[in-house]
Amino acid sequence: MMLGESNAQLSASFYAKTCPNVSSVVRSVLQQAQQNDIWIFPKIVRLHFHDCFVNGCDASLLLNGTDSEKTAPPNLSTEGYDVIDDIKTALEKACPGVVSCADILALAAQVSVSLGGGPTWKVPLGRRDGLTAHRDGIGGIPSAHDSLANIAARFKSVGLDSTDLVALSGVHTFGRAQCAAFMDRLYNFNNVSGKIDPTLNATYAKELQQRCPKGGDATSLIDLDEQTSLSFDNKYFLNLQNRRGLLQSDQELFSTNGAETAAVVNRFARSQSQFFASFGKAMIKMGNINPLTGGNGEIRLDCRKIN
Repeated sequence: MMLGESNAQLSASFYAKTCPNVSSVVRSVLQQAQQNDIWIFPKIVRLHFHDCFVNGCDASLLLNGTDSEKTAPPNLSTEGYDVIDDIKTALEKACPGVVSCADILALAAQVSVSLGGGPTWKVPLGRRDGLTAHRDGIGGIPSAHDSLANIAARFKSVGLDSTDLVALSGVHTFGRAQCAAFMDRLYNFNNVSGKIDPTLNATYAKELQQRCPKGGDATSLIDLDEQTSLSFDNKYFLNLQNRRGLLQSDQELFSTNGAETAAVVNRFARSQSQFFASFGKAMIKMGNINPLTGGNGEIRLDCRKIN
């Protein structure tokens, strides 16, 4: 079985006849968007993650409304929705009523990783768009403050194993996070006042305290990978080995006693090609979480609302 054909209902060639240029349209819109926002690639990949982890990859995250997912706490810092709209507009011109918003998210994530210097994989396509938001399912999105055991359990519940977990966490090789996502590691770890997370490199902790002072702007953005935060590479794993992972959920992969994830971190730190191969496989598996196919759902004409 070829990579990219792991879900019988989805196929990398789904649009071969109905919208053969779908990938190049997505690519050209993203290249244009990057001229205006150098951080757009990690933002787009994050949207696909946050969509898939709540009730499957059905583009429910994109829906507006009082009960929308995007206004719930884990999604308040998500961005890039306007670029997804731009891709949809371009595809509606090229092939009206054909390409779903859920597939746009999956394709845009792959193209973003690739344009950022990362791997390319064949994206299985044929998802349809959900008819409702799932605000009550937001708890499915892993949090930076979660224990490794909790995050691993969430991944396992959607069919992703520990190698997938480490590979997908490696998406933090690019992008930024708000101070709020890790300030507890600097000032009151495990709710102990004045305590610094012992797994955090002391010099790095001091640097971060200067960037994110107590009582300062908790929405300030800090590079997830201090070395190459705009490039998709394996430096993230070297950071973890040096105890310079920004988020608790990142550092735990390497620093949790007896965790099977530590060996995977070491493997990816040694071999960028192994990381890239595992990342592509894991993205395909994640993109296969509960897709709507056949007669289920619809092809939205506007990604922000049902038809």
